[in-house]
Order: sequence, then C-alpha cells, then structure tokens
Amino acid sequence: MSSAIEKAVEALELLPEDMQESAADYLLSQARKFRALKDAIDEGMADVDAGRVVPWDLDEFLKLTRTKR
Repeated sequence: MSSAIEKAVEALELLPEDMQESAADYLLSQARKFRALKDAIDEGMADVDAGRVVPWDLDEFLKLTRTKR
C-alpha cells in the first residue's frame, strides 16, 4: 500500500466507529469532485491545444451586443 493510503486508513481507524463511514463517504465524494474537475480542465486544455479556443475581447463583445438591439 502507498503511504497516502496507509495514512487515510490510519486516520479512519483513529475516528470513532460511528464516524468512520461518513468520513470515508466524504473523502470519496471529494475525490470524485476532484476527478471531475481534473477531467474538465484536461478537456479545456485539449481544446486550447487543438486551437478551438480564442482570446475573448470584452470590448468587441460589448460592441457586438449593442449593435444587435
């Protein structure tokens, strides 16, 4: 086991038994959120690398919206 896993197991074991399940659920939910965020960032960076992202010019955007009224 890696040291990170060992630390997580030790931390859970130090908690009272009635808190272990909710602590493990919380850790798992945070890991899933992290994974989803990482995947979204990776997808965005792939868009940048593929040239599908262009710089955004706020002044140009505002001019465009004012002419479409």
